Amino acid sequence: MGEDLTLPVPETLYGTYAVALAEPIPDPAALAHGEVTRRTSPPLRDLVLGMLDSPMLTLDQRPAGGFPPLPGELLAAYGGSPSTLEAVDAAEHVLAVRAAYRPGRPPAHEWAARAVAGALGAATDSPVIDVFTPQVLPRDRLFRSLPGPGGTIRLTDWMLLPHTSGRSGFYFTTKGLARFGLPELQTENVPPGLVEPWGRLLNGLARRVLDLWLDELPAGEQPLVVEIPEIVSVGLQDIAAAQGVDEPMRREVSVRLRLDREPRPVLTVLPAEDGPDRLDALCAALFGAPQSHR
Repeated sequence: MGEDLTLPVPETLYGTYAVALAEPIPDPAALAHGEVTRRTSPPLRDLVLGMLDSPMLTLDQRPAGGFPPLPGELLAAYGGSPSTLEAVDAAEHVLAVRAAYRPGRPPAHEWAARAVAGALGAATDSPVIDVFTPQVLPRDRLFRSLPGPGGTIRLTDWMLLPHTSGRSGFYFTTKGLARFGLPELQTENVPPGLVEPWGRLLNGLARRVLDLWLDELPAGEQPLVVEIPEIVSVGLQDIAAAQGVDEPMRREVSVRLRLDREPRPVLTVLPAEDGPDRLDALCAALFGAPQSHR
């Protein structure tokens, strides 16, 4: 059945976004209030305005040289268009939007910081950079990523899944679970033919692990540690939920998580059972024959 993994709970989480400005905003807080009120619907609007009126969210505007340079190569690697990158490079001022909140539901630090940065970026026609990834957020994607009336989000709008090739296969690691206080997921030595289906499986597993984590963080007193199971099932419904769609089929497989603490905490994803070709077998059991992975 497996054991439980004990994960430390951070005291505070932070969301940070940068708005690359051609010229400074005379009163960023007033503009943010007006634009959030105009562009955002309740209940998100109430949360964001409450954060704006508190010390938990700050607006720090400076000449561009007053901040560390934005990583142009990474912004390009994660999808920034040449024209947008030129605008970022030419920005005379940068407005940093920072928010802090405790782990749990809702992730107010991320929702509020992204909503404010998006509203200011739209009002000034300026690029918005998600400093966590780092990634330029196109306006339509940014506003689509914000929670709807029911508080639901597409996890794939808040997480990247980069992978790199090596001698024994591909190395995958999520980049986004740390927003919520979790270690990221990683898998090593994924065969080239499994890059697409294994990526889909990791998206669904990230959603399942995030749900397990948030269920252990109720409102009120915050625990110092949280336990999640070592053996976790992931199914087609989890994969669909990570993308904000429904899936009626309940097919699932199980994987094992191993907490590796060095050089930084990470959850390594392994087959629940040892043996050769287990990744192939997991993908086949979840998605069917290889030709149906597409």
